[in-house]
Amino acid sequence: MQLDPAHLLKAADLGRIYRKPSQVVSNKVSGQISADFARIIAQSPLVVLATAGPEGLDCSPRGDVRQVVYVHDEKTLLLPDRPGNNRIDSVRNILVSPQVALMFLVPGVAEVFRVNGKARITTDPALLARFAYKNQLPRSLIVIEVEEAFLHCGRALVRSDVWNDEKHVSPSVLPNFVQMLREQTKVALPDDALVIEDR
Repeated sequence: MQLDPAHLLKAADLGRIYRKPSQVVSNKVSGQISADFARIIAQSPLVVLATAGPEGLDCSPRGDVRQVVYVHDEKTLLLPDRPGNNRIDSVRNILVSPQVALMFLVPGVAEVFRVNGKARITTDPALLARFAYKNQLPRSLIVIEVEEAFLHCGRALVRSDVWNDEKHVSPSVLPNFVQMLREQTKVALPDDALVIEDR
């Protein structure tokens, strides 16, 4: 697709196209996890973790049966890295570039909670033991030093109506994901290949 260079956005154009954020938006960023923020984190079973590294970007959903991230103190969050597909894109990125962003989702709630910070990764057995599930330890623990914490307005989730059961998409209108993987990977996968198992 060819784009007209005359219409490509430049930094100097921002003030003409976008209005200045309100005082509430400008002032809502905190440098720590308040008691109210901790309550939101405790109710969030799904977080999206964004990282960047020399081989590119990664935006990875992380979910758990209860909350997915834990508050250690007002400046520190703990994210157990449960067994997954072993691509470990996020882990590789953090080892090289510690800057991370997290987006917390709470089922049924339109507002999103966001955290930006720096991450380190530990395999300290005593820390991993705190997050065992069904006698299985996380592979590692992502320790996030909070730099910015703030609520994000709910317009995107309100517009998308993503929590509305009546709008949930039937699998019948989507391509078959297992068949897609078979065609892409040339591997004879079983029909239940995408079923999540604890292993």
